[in-house]
Amino acid sequence: MFLMTSCMHAAGLVREAMLWLGIWLAFVLVSEGSLRAEVVASAEASSLVKVTLVEVHMGVPVQITLYAATEEEGERVARLAFRRIAELDAMLSDYQPESELSRLNGTAGSAEGVPVSVELFDVATRAADVSRRSDGAFDVTVGPVVQLWRKARQSKELPTEAVRKEAISHVGWKKIQLDSCRWTIQLREQGMRLDLGGIAKGYITDEALKVLKGQGVDRALVNAGGDMVLGEAPPGRKGWTIAVEPLLKKGADPVTYLQLSRVAVATSGDAYQFVEFEGKRYSHLVDPQTGLGLTDRSSVTVIAGDGATADAYASALSVLGTEKGMRLIETIDGAAALIMTVEEGAEKRVESKRFGEYRLPQE
Repeated sequence: MFLMTSCMHAAGLVREAMLWLGIWLAFVLVSEGSLRAEVVASAEASSLVKVTLVEVHMGVPVQITLYAATEEEGERVARLAFRRIAELDAMLSDYQPESELSRLNGTAGSAEGVPVSVELFDVATRAADVSRRSDGAFDVTVGPVVQLWRKARQSKELPTEAVRKEAISHVGWKKIQLDSCRWTIQLREQGMRLDLGGIAKGYITDEALKVLKGQGVDRALVNAGGDMVLGEAPPGRKGWTIAVEPLLKKGADPVTYLQLSRVAVATSGDAYQFVEFEGKRYSHLVDPQTGLGLTDRSSVTVIAGDGATADAYASALSVLGTEKGMRLIETIDGAAALIMTVEEGAEKRVESKRFGEYRLPQE
């Protein structure tokens, strides 16, 4: 497994405390009018004002919907959350050459670990754990392959087998060394490159929700292009209502509605991001073992206790496929999944055991 140096159990507690100190301060959201309101819990809750703001971050529209005492207060708090999102994107993006992640990738092959921020260390550690649990279906070191596939999609030319093998040779989550005593990360081989694309959006939305809660706003939702974290339910409601779209017939009626609060939900698939080479469809999602985009059409929806977990396992299950993916998700506490695939031109849906617990009750 990947090397993890730990001073003592307390290091984890210190890291968590530092995370809180460091905070300075495709789903469709269904309109609330579509459901009968439940009894409002209090007069205070009934007087809250709904505020929705949208900004572009991480290459996608990010929507924050919250309930605050006044519109002005809601906008102020949302702006703080957006500021935190921008701050983290500047740290964790591999698209930005001056980001902390890009600078770390530039040290691959160094003899010693590199000190990093608590945020980068935390998300890299969590990504490495998902890499281990998924046996590399999700691989935090997949960067060389992702870079190669991006170029292939832009040039409309498949990389040769020799080029793919070269990129794959630099991939392997067991090659990363994390030192929780010094908060350092070592990429032990030249050519290695971390890629947090399968977990960063979920992690960043988690942090945005923490900002909102830190400002006393508990009834909130943060949606980053289908990666969503949800706080307490809207006033008078048992949860936020989320619609899951079908895989094949876009714009058709949702396949199901979810009622969610205090959890996160993420979707991963090739409905909108794909490319065709010689008549064959390839997803933007890359298999770390082949160096190519996935060719089996699918849409994976994962519900979990936090955004980073939901985001990462949605990616992992897309690579693993239905059978292996369902076995994996059942081992994650509180997590659930819906996997939609295409077989002989028809849409097939498989749910994990817990998925039904999150479905909106029929009225």
